[in-house]
Formats: sequence, structure tokens, C-alpha cells
Amino acid sequence: MALVLIAIDPVAARAADPGVPVPPNGLLTDKARGEVTDADRDFVTRVRLAGLWEIPAGEMAQQRSKDPRIQAIGREISGQHKVLDQLTRDAAKKLDIDLPDKPNSDQQTWLGEMRDATGTDFDHIYIDRLRAAHGKIFPAIAAIRSGTRNDTVRLLAQRANQFVMTHMTLLESSGIVDFQGLPTVPPPSASAAPAVLAADRRSTAASPVTSMPVVLLALAGGIVAGIVATRFLIGRRPRRRYRG
Repeated sequence: MALVLIAIDPVAARAADPGVPVPPNGLLTDKARGEVTDADRDFVTRVRLAGLWEIPAGEMAQQRSKDPRIQAIGREISGQHKVLDQLTRDAAKKLDIDLPDKPNSDQQTWLGEMRDATGTDFDHIYIDRLRAAHGKIFPAIAAIRSGTRNDTVRLLAQRANQFVMTHMTLLESSGIVDFQGLPTVPPPSASAAPAVLAADRRSTAASPVTSMPVVLLALAGGIVAGIVATRFLIGRRPRRRYRG
């Protein structure tokens, strides 16, 4: 329960970890204002789906695992997802979004794997499946939080991000996460240079230091043109006749 309070109470979080800021959710509005896109609806649905399988998975962790640490992780994550699920259903009601009432096929498969496992086998399946799932939803939350036009979706994304970060930390505290098995982060693409770099290039191109060679080149061209013109005019001056 303490971790549930930390996830939704910035003051409690600061007290637990001094110096680490927690987003103040109270500063965001929640009036269903702004356009709701298909991406927004998909995000709310995905948060709902996460709770539909992680809540029963956490309950199984308390029953099937022999490790007190795994049992505690399952209890905390299951309890926190109940809080997040309520926030999700409240947001969906405001935005008139239909939510599923059962896990999808992949999530049902993962739950089936857990039902068939016990002891350390269960521990590895539970930790690996949940850690992989949180790693997939994490970038989706960031995309919605940074780009949504709707204030209710924005607030839900911010809250969901705090829960997911907490859950990833809890899962990793088990000491059995297979980090080598996680998807590799793709290398940065040269064509996807940040807009800041493009702006820097534009400002640099317009700066006096960068434009100095251009000025010197133009000046040199003017000098050469002046010399050629002078020689041309001298060559065309009429010769004076010599009178003896």
C-alpha cells in the first residue's frame, strides 16, 4: 500500500527519495478538453488491458511463488494496477471510450504459462513477462504524454508513466530480470536528426563567422574583375601619333 501512495502522492514520493522530482499531477486539468484521436483511444485501451492481466498475475505470484520477494512484488503491482485501472475507467467514461473486459489473446497465453508453473519456474515467467510488457508500453506512454491534444488523456498518460516506472523498478529488484533478452534499442538514424541540430545549422550558416569566407570570396572576385576591366580599358586607349 505504501508504494501505491508513493505512485499517486508526490509528497510521499519526495519523502521516500529526496531530491528526485515527481510530476505534480494536480497542476494538470482533467476536463476532457481537446481532440481525442485514435491513438488516444488505443492508449486508454492498452492501459486497461494491462490491468486485466497484471492484476490476476500478481495474485498468482502471491500463491505460486515460494520467494517472499516475488510474493511482495506481485502484491504491490496487483494493488497498484487496481488503482490505475480505476483511473483508466474514469477517463474512458469522460471520453466515451469503450473498454475491453478481458485480456487479449497474448495476455491470456502468458497467464496460462503462469498457471502451469510453480516455484522458481513461475518466478522467471512472471518477472520476464511483466518486465517485457512494461518495456513495450513505456514508449507508447511517452508518445501520448508529449503529443496528445486532450487534457484527460494527458493526465492519464502522466499517471500511467509513474506507475510503469515503479513497476519496472519493482520487477528489476527481483534480481532475475533477463536484461540480455530484452529488445535491443535501435541505433539513431542519420535522417532523424533532431530539429535542434537543424536550427543550429541554420543559425550557424547565418552567423558572421561562417559567412566570412563568402564575403572574402566575393571581395576577391571583385578585385579580379576590376583588374580585368582596367587592363581592357588601357588596351583600348588611342595611341598618340609621334610627331618628329
